[in-house]
Amino acid sequence: MDIKTLTSHSHIPIPNPKSKHVSTPTNFFIQFHSSTHRRRVSRTPICSQIAVKVMSNRRYRFITACINPSLEIVGEESSENVENQVPISSIEEEEEANVGTVEVVESKREELATNESIWSQMVEIVKFSGPATGLWLCGPLMSLIDTAVIGQKSSIELAALGPGTVLCDNMCYVFMFLSIATSNFVATSLAKKNKDEVQHQISILLAIGLACGVLMFFFTKFLGEWALTAFTGAKNLHIIPAANTYVQIRGLAWPAVLVGWVAQSASLGMKDSWGPLKALAVASAINSIGDIVLCIFLDYGIAGAAWATMVSQVVAGYMMIEDLNKKGYNGYAISVPSFGDLQQIFMLAAPVFVTMMSKVAFYSLLVYFAASMGTHTVAAHQVMIQIYCLCTVWGEPLSQTAQSFMPELIYGVNRNLSKARMLLKSLVIIGALTGLILGFLGTSVPWLFPRIFSSDPEVMHEMHKVLVPYFLALCVTPSTHSLEGTLMGFSVSLTAVSLIFIASSLYGGSTGYQYMQRSKRLGVFISMGAATLHCVAYAFGTRKVFSASKASYLLRFNVAFRR
Repeated sequence: MDIKTLTSHSHIPIPNPKSKHVSTPTNFFIQFHSSTHRRRVSRTPICSQIAVKVMSNRRYRFITACINPSLEIVGEESSENVENQVPISSIEEEEEANVGTVEVVESKREELATNESIWSQMVEIVKFSGPATGLWLCGPLMSLIDTAVIGQKSSIELAALGPGTVLCDNMCYVFMFLSIATSNFVATSLAKKNKDEVQHQISILLAIGLACGVLMFFFTKFLGEWALTAFTGAKNLHIIPAANTYVQIRGLAWPAVLVGWVAQSASLGMKDSWGPLKALAVASAINSIGDIVLCIFLDYGIAGAAWATMVSQVVAGYMMIEDLNKKGYNGYAISVPSFGDLQQIFMLAAPVFVTMMSKVAFYSLLVYFAASMGTHTVAAHQVMIQIYCLCTVWGEPLSQTAQSFMPELIYGVNRNLSKARMLLKSLVIIGALTGLILGFLGTSVPWLFPRIFSSDPEVMHEMHKVLVPYFLALCVTPSTHSLEGTLMGFSVSLTAVSLIFIASSLYGGSTGYQYMQRSKRLGVFISMGAATLHCVAYAFGTRKVFSASKASYLLRFNVAFRR
């Protein structure tokens, strides 16, 4: 048979008894060849291609592109019967089964690796948020120490702490945007491994913090007494001198406080929570010793507490900056931010600023309403609100966990809403259990040990009036932190801001004053109601986030907002 004869009948399948099976091709080749063959079999002849292969014996052999790609023409010395051939259909079915098995095994391995990765991330979050919890505890703890020490001496000075802490402590949270912006910018620059950019971000934020601190210093210096008078009202003019003394002394530390916040947030952005914790631990010790010496032994009263707190804040700010210097950055270098830098900070910090402003406005209204009801009421309110702040801090790690894990699960590359719902459910359950524990502990202190803070019977009586709603407020708050962190992790900024603003300002402003005027109860009633409304509002917001019909819309909104 010659070449012309073979090619003229190339459409006729030629059985080849001198053939054997060679090694099975790879799965990819089988799938590719079989799919290509199926497309070609109806259009081209079976043996339409002819190739010439030079063998070791220099004889020319013909290899045809026949049905079975695993068949090769061999010499007479290795011939087998054609009946021993395996049909291509059985081979394809076997290979497809093998491919399916491999895919299942690989998917299980990927799922296991994902679970292990999530678990390792949870461990890292616990290691990081453990010391970070101490950072959140130091501020309320120092305020609680001031409250306990001053309350032993005078009910009037204890009442003066209420408006005093509003201008000193609550106003600090207005500048929380500095902390958020610093942590975000430093972490982003470190991810790019650009140390010069990290130094630049720290320098401009230190400059902004210093400028804001100087402005607040002049505000308390020249407008502090006017603000206190407008805040407390005409019925409580007798507490203005003590409150103004406290505010004027604490106002000296405003620049150090805000600069220290920037330095602390920079360390947290570098995933170092131990350095700031050491600084705040030293500051808490200085504050405690100063309160005992100045207030109890030297009888300086509220002025002694203010001096102790101011010195501790200056020392903490200095230690924060020195901690930055130990990391290789210059904590004393400041740079004037450009318009682009300010715009970038504004785009990131504006939602946080509005959110914190709504919270500050709400808690300031509580103090205002309590102050309008008399000295003993505002004194009792000061004790209860400080214990409340100390207890609710324990819910912050839940919010931080939600902010860390929810973005990846909601709009990451491997988006998985079912896992996000499961994580949210776990956080809410943990928050509920934490709330029960905090509710019992936080309520037992003013109930069983009220003399720690004041020996005045009327103040203790006012504290005991609100134990039931106070317990409910403590129970609800940790779960609220979980929902709040979920919304912030998704970055639905306008939704979160609107929910917080409505729940805080409108509810507290409209119903709080009327209800408290009638019942003569503390602002904890309104705090409990607002906390419950917060929880309902956040639950509604997270339900919208996890809704299948709304997920794509929210994703597009988030991308557009980030741009």
